[in-house]
Amino acid sequence: MATLIERFFTERLIRQRHVSPHTVASYRDTFRLLFRFVQKRLHKSPEKLELPDLDAALISAFLDDMEECRAIGVRTRNLRLTAIRSFFHFVAFEEPTHSRLIQRVLAIPGKRGAKGIVSFLNHDEIDALLATPDRSTWIGRRDYTLLLLAVQTGLRLSELTALNRDDVHLGRGAHVRCFGKGRKERCTPLTAHATFTLKAWLKELPRSNEPALFPNVHGGRLSADAVQYLLHKYVRQASADSPTLMRKRVSPHVLRHSAAMELLQAGVDCSVIALWLGHESVETTQIYLHAHLAMKEAALAKVSTLCKGQSIRYRAQGRLLTFLDSL
Repeated sequence: MATLIERFFTERLIRQRHVSPHTVASYRDTFRLLFRFVQKRLHKSPEKLELPDLDAALISAFLDDMEECRAIGVRTRNLRLTAIRSFFHFVAFEEPTHSRLIQRVLAIPGKRGAKGIVSFLNHDEIDALLATPDRSTWIGRRDYTLLLLAVQTGLRLSELTALNRDDVHLGRGAHVRCFGKGRKERCTPLTAHATFTLKAWLKELPRSNEPALFPNVHGGRLSADAVQYLLHKYVRQASADSPTLMRKRVSPHVLRHSAAMELLQAGVDCSVIALWLGHESVETTQIYLHAHLAMKEAALAKVSTLCKGQSIRYRAQGRLLTFLDSL
């Protein structure tokens, strides 16, 4: 098992598939948790494990234990299962004699979870949030520019913190360039106001040789935790002028959703929004249609009143159909 795990990470993931460091870290954490669980269950150290030890029953027990003891959600459970499946797909070529065991593990189904409506900020809430940073200070100007860019471009948190000063192009066709999820490079256009704000921000003298567009007070790159902290701080302050913010759990990803909703309300096609946000498929962008209440109300207004049809005589169903209807 130790040899297979090592080859899975070094050969399959890193050398052959060239996956991102985030994927490697996620898969690594999955197998750390799995081996700790197996060590408690089988009283065997990870170095002494054999492939037959990781059968479908043990993998299922591990996933159930994660849900019960660590209180993980369905999405995290399926993420752990994806890492395990990827390993067993690799093992299928390396150890074909264990095909029966491998197929049973690969047959473990993922769980379906409830999909809620995406949360986003309306125009008034966005204005209240952007009005909060004190732009008379360096930190306030940095935070205002960061929040404005997040709401206008819809960049992911990792994409925002990874931006460098050279990634901003403010000439004709002003845009920011970033490498997004799946190592896909994309360019996102800037509004006139965002262009003006970024021009002023880039004139600020950098505090170090660090090329980060949004540095911290020491000149280093802002961390994801720092961005989340400053966002929560400004949301609390903006709640005084916009009380509806108190009822929302605002995260950097909510700002991304807000950018998508602004585009949708402006009449931009979903395929364009998918390209704007860097979605792999247009189907991912459909979640914003479900959250757009005004669009649903407009569709409802076009629906004609249903005509009354002829009454139908009731006929009793058989016992089997009655049983199925009761489920």
